[in-house]
Amino acid sequence: MRKKISLLLILSLSVMMLLAGCGASSNSESTKAPAAAKGTFKVGLEAGYAPFNWTQMDASNGGVKIDGNAEYAGGYDVEIAKKIAAGLGKDLVIVKTEWDGLVPALTSGKIDAIIAGMSPTAERKQTIDFSNIYYKSDLVMVVKNGGKFDGASSIQDFKGAKITAQLNTFHYSVIDQIKGVDKKQAMDNFPAMRVALESGIIDGYVSERPEGVSASAANKNFKMVEFKDGFVTSPDDTAIAVGVAKGSELTPKINEILAGISDKDRTSIMDTAIKNQPAAK
Repeated sequence: MRKKISLLLILSLSVMMLLAGCGASSNSESTKAPAAAKGTFKVGLEAGYAPFNWTQMDASNGGVKIDGNAEYAGGYDVEIAKKIAAGLGKDLVIVKTEWDGLVPALTSGKIDAIIAGMSPTAERKQTIDFSNIYYKSDLVMVVKNGGKFDGASSIQDFKGAKITAQLNTFHYSVIDQIKGVDKKQAMDNFPAMRVALESGIIDGYVSERPEGVSASAANKNFKMVEFKDGFVTSPDDTAIAVGVAKGSELTPKINEILAGISDKDRTSIMDTAIKNQPAAK
């Protein structure tokens, strides 16, 4: 009888331990996954639009390591992303993504936000939501320093010029406002446009003022042209905001954090970004 009881006790204890082990594993997994998800703020950017964002080889000047990459990202957008992540109490994760892939990455859940010098255009608002504006600037043209279009003051001075802009941006569409322009095929990114300008493939490209300042500061052969008679744009076109998923609970929190960054601080962050940008060809 004692042998039977002992055997039953052993079996009972074994079953209880097994069940307890399963329960512990299940609870552990259920708590770890959400904690990991809640602990990070994944930001998508192309890391190729200085001074808003760029790629560098180390953590100098506040660079943040790119997820799954040996390189780092720096620039105005990265500094804003740091402030937002800190305000959310999360660890910033930079996900380097091609421009055309940013919105799909956001809608698929691969990233939590787009902080990439993106304008909250009406077309984009059909697919994603945006925060309040965190930067605003005018459109300019980047040309060869000392070249034919160096002294332009109106967009109409570019009649016959070979002009382009980045693919899938409103920058490309405004080129049509120039009468008689030789509108070239849109290019994937700004480094490619800078190379094309340097080599004479194009006479200029449309950009926003910070990038124009960046280009001329990085390469003495480039000049930024600002206009008295410039492009006609909507307020949203020249504004820059954080892209988030439709109905995201992050939107009001991000807006609150952005409201805490003064205009003076934003200007200082941009000036520092222009100063710290990597040399560009």
